Amino acid sequence: MSTIAPDVVDQVHAVARRARVAARELALLTRAQKDVALLALADAIDAATAAVVAANGEDIERGETNGLPVNLIDRLRLDEARVHAVAGALREVAALPDPVGEVVRGSTLANGLQLRQVRVPMGVVGMIYEARPNVTVDAAGLGLKSGNAVILRGGSAAASTNAALVEVMRQGLSAQGLNPDAVNLLAEGGHDAARALMTARGLVDLVIPRGGAGLIHTVVTESTVPVIETGTGNCHVYVDASAETGMAVSIVTNSKTHRTSVCNAAESLLVHREAAERVLPAIMDQLAAAGVTVHGDAEMQRYAEAAGAAHVPVTDEDDDTEFLSLDISARVVDDLDAAIAHVQEHTSGHTEAIVTADRAAARRFTTEVDAAAVLVNASTRFTDGGEFGFGAEIGISTQKLHARGPMALPELTTTKWVVEGDGQIR
Repeated sequence: MSTIAPDVVDQVHAVARRARVAARELALLTRAQKDVALLALADAIDAATAAVVAANGEDIERGETNGLPVNLIDRLRLDEARVHAVAGALREVAALPDPVGEVVRGSTLANGLQLRQVRVPMGVVGMIYEARPNVTVDAAGLGLKSGNAVILRGGSAAASTNAALVEVMRQGLSAQGLNPDAVNLLAEGGHDAARALMTARGLVDLVIPRGGAGLIHTVVTESTVPVIETGTGNCHVYVDASAETGMAVSIVTNSKTHRTSVCNAAESLLVHREAAERVLPAIMDQLAAAGVTVHGDAEMQRYAEAAGAAHVPVTDEDDDTEFLSLDISARVVDDLDAAIAHVQEHTSGHTEAIVTADRAAARRFTTEVDAAAVLVNASTRFTDGGEFGFGAEIGISTQKLHARGPMALPELTTTKWVVEGDGQIR
């Protein structure tokens, strides 16, 4: 790793020190105080909708000029409805239980010492992410509710939007008498700023990357601050021999086409050989209508051809690709064993789904497939903090330590042991 510019390090460390002060102040707030603040921030964002949309228009124009891929333009875009949805997410967070102070477990020892393990804020949380301005608000809201100060490093593609949103939230915090350094944006310094953030050990308590595989790999491998890995989504839908045709068609279609630019969209389709003739004509009709290109084996291409769907031969690389577009890898498999083996070899550990009427097959799939979320007879698009009832999410963790799956308020806390005695000595 090359040397980080000293002036950038100094700037980021100065921000982190101010954030630590703000974090200590946030830790003292009651739930009622935090909820009032969140509702006020939501109102402030709603009131600033026109300014946010205008700033976002600058980013969209610049992105289109620079040839930003269509899927990233979709992630970047904030129209009036999306701005209101972002503000609404803050109101949802305000309505959620506050995890801070929750007693995880406790006991009284034989010597009379009283033990309690309680949830406490992490402290200062860094977010490094790409063209997703909704993450700017989600991270700030979840950070505030869980008592954490946040330092945001968004991608340059959303620079204008992020600056507008953070300015609104910092002004909103100040108007309520709260420390605006609870929400910070690293707007300058380029990649050096991100690297300074993820190496600010002792000043930053946790870094969460959210974006493409390259970004996540860089943060995981170069960070000296603890990282929660939010992985990419090479999500599979496996249609079992007993799957009901209509259900299989709707789940595959929704998983792939509902929104292609998100990590819980399906990227791979597997169909049991005994179900192929029954389900694939209808599935391919729907994929063709949606404009999906099928990266298929010989059998899949035959069904795609008959339905008029665009198709190309599948490659080994396709099996491991998070397309984030109207593309899907597709194979016919001999049985459940082959499906599980394929998923286990190529999964990114995000979300895997089975469509089946066979409860035994469902149990085997959910037991043997190793992923953060395993769904039975439901679209992969449901792996989402909001859909799970958690409110806004900070990301979807594909690792196994501390947090796994959609990360919301509890995952932004750690614990401390509180031990009370009356003079005991050892």
